[in-house]
Amino acid sequence: MKKLKLLLLAFSLLICSTYAAHSQSQLGSLLNKIPKGNPSSSEMGTGIKQALEAGISRGADQLSAKDGFLGNPAVKILFPPEAQKIEKTLRSIGLGSLADNVITSLNRAAEDAAKDAKPIFLSAIKQMTIADATNIVLGDQNSATEYFRRVTTAQLLAAFTPVIAASLNKVGATKYWSDATHEYNKLPLVKKVNTDLPAYTTQKAIDGMFVQVAVEELKIRNNLGARTTPVLQKVFGYADKNRN
Repeated sequence: MKKLKLLLLAFSLLICSTYAAHSQSQLGSLLNKIPKGNPSSSEMGTGIKQALEAGISRGADQLSAKDGFLGNPAVKILFPPEAQKIEKTLRSIGLGSLADNVITSLNRAAEDAAKDAKPIFLSAIKQMTIADATNIVLGDQNSATEYFRRVTTAQLLAAFTPVIAASLNKVGATKYWSDATHEYNKLPLVKKVNTDLPAYTTQKAIDGMFVQVAVEELKIRNNLGARTTPVLQKVFGYADKNRN
């Protein structure tokens, strides 16, 4: 019996030591996968491009969906500032539905145009230099947004203008706007309002795109769960360390 107990004890110790060695081996394997050292310039470029491609694609898809603008208070397009008195007057005389139609149609036009934004942003990411990437990674919280504002605004304006104009006609905005301004301008003693609706809507749509880009940039910088590859972990871990 004593020999049997000794054999069982020896067997148990053998199992424990084998399991411990295996666990230690697994732990070592996991630790080896954690990126070490500072990222190279190439890794900076790869990391920021990976992150921006995912974030920008997600943001553009959200805005181009139905209610992407209309249902988002941060980017929803309202009456032009100089025409807000039109909205107030229309609602006060029982024409609130006309005002609602104008607002809905402006946002539908912006949602239509937003479909053309994604390839413009993705092209800007592909053309990003290593210096651009490094400045974005180590820059302010809105460095990527400002980069896109600088390199894509002219392209967005060129792409959005015809789409917005066509969409405003398609969704009836031009007619709604014409009806609204007509009803307002025929009132006695009011100052006539003649806003360039396509130009106004185009600019607001572009402004809304950059608002969404800024939201996605903050997610990229602050959401640890979004760092799904070793390169992203290394690049943004380095950025965190250098900001603190």
